[in-house]
Amino acid sequence: MIFYIAHGAENSCGPGCSEWIAAEGGAQWDTGRRLMAILDRYRGRKLPLVINAFGPADLKGAAGVGRILHDRGLDAMVGATEVAACADKPEAECFLLKRPGGPLDARLATARTCSTACVLILAGGIHRTIPPDTRVVMSGMEVRSRRAPNISDVRRSALTLGIDNELRTYLRDMGVETEVMDIVDQNSGFKRNTEMPPADWKRLHLITSTPQ
Repeated sequence: MIFYIAHGAENSCGPGCSEWIAAEGGAQWDTGRRLMAILDRYRGRKLPLVINAFGPADLKGAAGVGRILHDRGLDAMVGATEVAACADKPEAECFLLKRPGGPLDARLATARTCSTACVLILAGGIHRTIPPDTRVVMSGMEVRSRRAPNISDVRRSALTLGIDNELRTYLRDMGVETEVMDIVDQNSGFKRNTEMPPADWKRLHLITSTPQ
């Protein structure tokens, strides 16, 4: 996942908000360090984080990003950042433009989906927003070890339980219902997804205001 500062039209990211931190890609175990680096660079400014999460992700890493948002008192929303300088450029060239961290002129668009990792990052925001046209699609969880990829079934089961409990504690700390993890658990071990209807976003306290 990369982070960069984006600048848009007046009120483009909310009332009185024209700049935001764009978060794009898959959260990994060390993603929090990259977020801290850009927050330290812009210390003193509380810019909202706009999440466009996609690709493989480390769920503990995603929760780590969320805790940073919560500790820094930052808002979070789901959205796609469209950088003006990336128009008609290949993805690799666009990535090189974003990598230094901006600021870059951009506009906000609706992200098509918000994945499990996206939900966990969003949970850390003080104020949390999902556009009504975005689909929240929850997958399962598969435990892997970078240091010991061939772990035993017994060890894998113990690690899964430990991470599940850790993520439930995180959600409780953020004020989000742990039913979110029930959905993840139901999908774990199966290659299936569950779409969370907008009616559940508010009920589970995933968002702090009803999408308009």
